[in-house]
Amino acid sequence: QVQLVESGGGLVQSGGSLRLSCAASGSIFSRKSMAWYRQYPGKQPGLVAGITTGGSTKYADSVKGRFTISRDNANNKVYLQMNSLKPDDTAVYYCAAGSATSYSGTYYFQIDSWGQGTQVTVSS
Repeated sequence: QVQLVESGGGLVQSGGSLRLSCAASGSIFSRKSMAWYRQYPGKQPGLVAGITTGGSTKYADSVKGRFTISRDNANNKVYLQMNSLKPDDTAVYYCAAGSATSYSGTYYFQIDSWGQGTQVTVSS
């Protein structure tokens, strides 16, 4: 497992941008697939974006074209650039680490480590 610490959440107006950062501890970061999930009140976390060890990415349909996930293996960090934010993006965002399996042209993420979460609020 890795220890994950998110930062960068906050309050932004609709149409604005935020960049979430996740710092990971440990020397195995480059061997981990990384992902961002978000959780709405009373719901289970859902995948927002994921990136494999090889740099392949997957996005939820609702964020395609607006959000970009990236990773910096030299500094053990993963980022989520969020543009054109909407009120529906308001949620707690979690950084996650694990593995990814390719099946039928897409990736499925198996998570073994979670960050503490950061609140993103988009006002209308």
